[in-house]
Amino acid sequence: MAKAIHSMIRVLDEARSVSFYDLAFGLKVADRLDFDSFTLIYLSNPETGFELELTVNKGRTEPYNLGDGYGHLAFSVSDVDAEHARLTAAGLAPRKLVDFAPGGTVIARFFFIADPDGYQIEVLQRAGRYL
Repeated sequence: MAKAIHSMIRVLDEARSVSFYDLAFGLKVADRLDFDSFTLIYLSNPETGFELELTVNKGRTEPYNLGDGYGHLAFSVSDVDAEHARLTAAGLAPRKLVDFAPGGTVIARFFFIADPDGYQIEVLQRAGRYL
């Protein structure tokens, strides 16, 4: 059986992105591989073995065009209300909390937040299939 191990996104500013993911999600640098034209930074936390790989292409000055193919990353948290309040207080501007109830019963509580490069991140209440 295959095991998901990481997802990669390209970022413009290593320090800004590492700081955001640490503050927002407690992701710390697990490894950093520096090459001539790019750097790979692997971020993780004790909650899961899954990592976020940041790729910094050296010499790049223009923001990346995220296009219309990118969807979002997702994190589950034990208290989505508290996380929303914490991220708001930290000045990270999360969007409004949503109670997703297409059939009348709430199946998910979540909000979205954008990282410094514009990548959208869904933050879900840890419940149901979002454990």
